[in-house]
Amino acid sequence: MHLNRILTTTAAVALIAGAAHAQTAAKPAADPVAAESKAKATAKVVAAGDIVATAKASGQFKTFLKAAEATNLTTLLKDNKNLTVFAPTDAAFAALPAGELDKLMLPENKAQLQKVLIYHVINAKVPSSEFKGATRKAATVAGPSVELAGGATLKVNDADIVQADVMSTNGIIHVVDKVLLPPGAMAAANTAVPASATAPAASVKEPTTLPATQVLPKTN
Repeated sequence: MHLNRILTTTAAVALIAGAAHAQTAAKPAADPVAAESKAKATAKVVAAGDIVATAKASGQFKTFLKAAEATNLTTLLKDNKNLTVFAPTDAAFAALPAGELDKLMLPENKAQLQKVLIYHVINAKVPSSEFKGATRKAATVAGPSVELAGGATLKVNDADIVQADVMSTNGIIHVVDKVLLPPGAMAAANTAVPASATAPAASVKEPTTLPATQVLPKTN
């Protein structure tokens, strides 16, 4: 009887060990693509020439650059001086509500997409030192102002500035974790004329210069 107890205990231990081994073996291996994507999303952005060249070198702003190219803004972001760009990462664009990015990227919605992009641009240099410890507004190239907050976490509107003051040769890049949407941007995209309609798609021309913007005084 004593021997039977020993054998029973030994069998139970073996079963438990086998189950633990099976659970360990069943654990999926880490996804190298996902790991690489996460690493890029958190990698520090290093200045590598002008704003566009720096964004390209980083590898985190493919959607932003694609949208700039589609709306004829790439040359302006390369050639204009003393700009401030709040650059959303690819992860920020991916976090938009389902279908919204696809709508904005439609050819007939170029005008709305361009307005969204230039809402991320100030036609003046605004380093983080100008709003740390304060709240202020700054007019964007799109017209409406963004609110800059310099608390424990630097913010522009409701987006966190995850890396500030990337000094390119023609301006400053502040990396943000959300896409900034000017008032009415989504509503405009949702009511745009479908591509299948008879009305022609919106035509977006490349302006020769960015309109001047004004950095507004600090607010408490």
